[in-house]
Amino acid sequence: VQLQASGGGLVQAGESLKLSCVISGSNFVVNNMGWYRQAPGKEREMVARFPDLTRNTNPTYADSVKGRFTISWNNAGKAVYLQMNSLKPEDTAVYFCYGNVWRAPTGSVDYQGQGTQVTVSS
Repeated sequence: VQLQASGGGLVQAGESLKLSCVISGSNFVVNNMGWYRQAPGKEREMVARFPDLTRNTNPTYADSVKGRFTISWNNAGKAVYLQMNSLKPEDTAVYFCYGNVWRAPTGSVDYQGQGTQVTVSS
C-alpha cells in the first residue's frame, strides 16, 4: 500500500488549492484518512480527517481551517482530497496525507504519503 500526494504549489493569499492523495495497492480496507501539516518551527497540526470511513462518520477539522478547507473521500478511486479556499500565509506548510489501512495478513497499519509543499504569499 502506498499513498501518493499531489497538488501543492505557490499561491497568493485568498486563492485556492486542491490537494489529492491516492492510495494504491490491492485487497485493502481504508479505516481512516486525513491530512496534517508541518510548518518550519511549528508543531505538526492535524488539518482534517475522516475518523472512521468504515462507518461513514463526518470529518473533523482543525479550528484554524474550519469554513475554509473541505476534505472529501472517493471510495471508488481510493483517494482523499483537501480543497483549500481563502488561503492565508499562515497556511504555508508541507502537507501530508495519512491513513490507517487494513490488509491481510498484516492487519491495520498506518501509512503516510510524501509531503506536498503549500506556500501562500501575502
